[in-house]
Amino acid sequence: MVRALQASETRNSNGLDQFCTTLEARPGLSILDFSGVSQSTVTFITEYGHGLYSDDFGRQLDQCFGVTGDFYENQSNPLLVNRFLEAAMDFEDQSFDGALVWDSLQFLTPSLLQTVVAKLHRILRPGSNLLAVFHADERVENIPTWSYRIQDRKTVTMAHRTQRRPAQVFNNRSLEKLFQDFESVKFFLTRDHLREVLVRR
Repeated sequence: MVRALQASETRNSNGLDQFCTTLEARPGLSILDFSGVSQSTVTFITEYGHGLYSDDFGRQLDQCFGVTGDFYENQSNPLLVNRFLEAAMDFEDQSFDGALVWDSLQFLTPSLLQTVVAKLHRILRPGSNLLAVFHADERVENIPTWSYRIQDRKTVTMAHRTQRRPAQVFNNRSLEKLFQDFESVKFFLTRDHLREVLVRR
């Protein structure tokens, strides 16, 4: 039986709770958020004494690859890829002390995914944490895409955007390989078929 999607859902996040240990280390950190600007997330991060840079990574994907033609085929177009990287990933090396990338990496083809993960490795400072979310049910053809808003260190509100076929299926082994250049990878498997991944740079 397929569960009906709500316009928004609130869920506990052990991955976010672990990510917040980084925020407690010292003030003045710079955090990257791929879910776009949210007042609740801004308030949450700034109350720790940190700066937040927010960009809607999913919207950038749609604008670069989803306007005409096939969304995934377009990700092999070098001109579109360069345009996307300039729009969404144009940061100096070691610019950030943490990254909230949420579910965005599920919708990148293998080649673009490797490029984006390598870029994330470069723009994060050593010791930084990266939080990502992957759908864990390998049998589902289409999965929901969400916009994430932090309510507190253990609670996230997810606003439903659309349904989309994931670019590939991810399991623990493939995610460990994806983040092999990072120091460590920790998994949190939830009851709602989401695999939270905390990656340490």
